[in-house]
Amino acid sequence: MEKVRKLAFSLGVAPTCQALGVARATYYRSLGAKASGKRGKSPRALSPEERQQVLEVLHEPRFVDLPPAEVYATLLDEGRYLCSERTMYRILAENREVRERRDQLRHPHYAAPELLATRPNQLWSWDITKLLGPMKWTYYYLYVILDIFSRYVVGWMVAYRELAALARRLIEETCERQEIVAGELTVHADRGASMASKPVALLLSDLGITKTHSRPHVSNDNPYSEAQFKTLKYRPEFPDRFGSIEHARALCRDLFLWYNNEHHHSGLGLLTPYDVHYGLAEEKITRRSAVLCKAYAAHPERFTRGAPKARSVPKEVWINKPKIVSNGEDRQIVNQVAKTGLSDAPGSTISTRVGVEVPLLRR
Repeated sequence: MEKVRKLAFSLGVAPTCQALGVARATYYRSLGAKASGKRGKSPRALSPEERQQVLEVLHEPRFVDLPPAEVYATLLDEGRYLCSERTMYRILAENREVRERRDQLRHPHYAAPELLATRPNQLWSWDITKLLGPMKWTYYYLYVILDIFSRYVVGWMVAYRELAALARRLIEETCERQEIVAGELTVHADRGASMASKPVALLLSDLGITKTHSRPHVSNDNPYSEAQFKTLKYRPEFPDRFGSIEHARALCRDLFLWYNNEHHHSGLGLLTPYDVHYGLAEEKITRRSAVLCKAYAAHPERFTRGAPKARSVPKEVWINKPKIVSNGEDRQIVNQVAKTGLSDAPGSTISTRVGVEVPLLRR
């Protein structure tokens, strides 16, 4: 407000308040508050004793369940006037006694899952999507398990229905094929029936795998699986409808081979998921750097920003990266969690000194 007063002194009150979106009454009140040191009490205000008397009347058994309008009208009929109806509301609000009277559903607050991956087979995401069948109201169900760090599809299946038993079998076979060791992996999913089912939870517990879930009705908590489905369904060869389940399985087999081995992923420095998942990324980046250096040496004038560099693979991948990781000490805690995975129980978290909750992976 001090800046507003300085501008008003040189430019005028009306144009300054109009340009800054400040009411002139607010400006003049600030002048009065500055002169007196604090805003004065209105002479019309009730005294503390009178406010306490109004509150006691509102607490009487006959008025305790009635709105202020009923209390106000009843008191008038009895020949009493304590204050206005609006003042009754203000007094109740000051004492935190005003709330929604209707029995409405209140959703609990769910903390956003904050998951970190610094290498393959540390964090998986899985989901199920529908594939349209040959006729209306017929569907096939595509199960996909995706490695978050490498974007490599480690397991998939097309089935007639969505069942927890099928999901359990797919996860078990995928963990065996990827040689997953207990305490190294976290599996993230949304809150679908199969994802949150007891057979899947018991399997993950038996394998020593931590499971996490998205918040209800929040698709952004499982972004990698959603993006992978979009990439798959936007391929030119992906049909509007599948003629049979064999057709769906054959096409998905070809698409996943392309996605894993040929698709140059923009989030991986234009490397394929196979290169990142199986440790071939550094070799390819070195070869690309040599090609770029040769091109720069041949025509340096074509590169206005200097020698080009090959894009690298991200060192860490997050689901809901914390907004505050400010100093080196907190960053060291995050990195230590990512490397060691210390925890007493699956899905537990720690809080860093700046209030960042970091998920701990079970050892």
